Amino acid sequence: MGARTRRVLTRLRDRRVVVTAELIGLGVLLGALGWALRDVWGDAVPRLRHADLADLATAVAVLAAYYLVFVLGWLRILAAYGIRIPYRVALQAEMLSMLAKYVPGGVWTPAARVVALRRFGVRETPVVLASILLEAGLSAVAGIGVFLVGFAIVGDADAPLLPLGAFGILVATLLHPRVFGPVARRLLRPFGAEEVVPLPARTAFSLLGFYALTWPLGGAALFFLLRAVGGDPAVSSIPYLGGASAVGAIVAVLAVFAPSGLGVREASVYGLLLAVVGEAVALGATILNRLTITLVEAALLLAGVLLIRRRRSERLREAADRI
Repeated sequence: MGARTRRVLTRLRDRRVVVTAELIGLGVLLGALGWALRDVWGDAVPRLRHADLADLATAVAVLAAYYLVFVLGWLRILAAYGIRIPYRVALQAEMLSMLAKYVPGGVWTPAARVVALRRFGVRETPVVLASILLEAGLSAVAGIGVFLVGFAIVGDADAPLLPLGAFGILVATLLHPRVFGPVARRLLRPFGAEEVVPLPARTAFSLLGFYALTWPLGGAALFFLLRAVGGDPAVSSIPYLGGASAVGAIVAVLAVFAPSGLGVREASVYGLLLAVVGEAVALGATILNRLTITLVEAALLLAGVLLIRRRRSERLREAADRI
């Protein structure tokens, strides 16, 4: 057995150990959450069973709109680096990476997006990875800002403001041009990065504003999910709900041991929802939130694939007509 083969087998064994440990940790976490909420399930299950279909459909439509708008931010980042791709390609790549979060290991989310773009001729892997880092960082900072505004509106929420503020400051510091370039270059050097140019300040600030406007869309989806299971949140709570969605997404990224933040994201969102609704409504909406997120991501991935195939068919017909 050659040295190269032994290295490959060692990496596979290490990967299996990591994935096994992640799955065990996830099982323990979900079991603990189920036990902690055992007194709430009895009231939450009937609410799920009799969920209002009109509010549920509205939530799905709003969530789909959020994702469709969110993709525009990534397109803007890529365009700033000279990479221009059709919207349908970006949609497929983005949704593929979202669903890849469910695969244990943590590397599949960026890998899925890189592979999806390579199929369409985009070979600048370091730039694509840098764009993913920028997207995550800018949307996180914007989401924390939206949460703080929503928190001020709601008033009596029990939220970890100090850790959130510290995290926001850390990410904002890492996004500063003088910091992002060297850090990204070091992180992406294994992928061939020699120099990573930071975004122009005007572009970065415009994207911060853009992402700050997208999070309330996610909050509106959560608003209708709460209504679907019998809740009656105030319309003024939508910014807070958008911020809660942002916090859940941040926690999902940081909890590398849980595929797509499964369980950890739900726990954080559930805790924040208690500021505006009761326990049973919060639990029902949290469960529906995970299901609708997965459903919408899968549906939009399929839509992206169909749009790409349709465009290819149109090109083939145009080529045939010219012959």
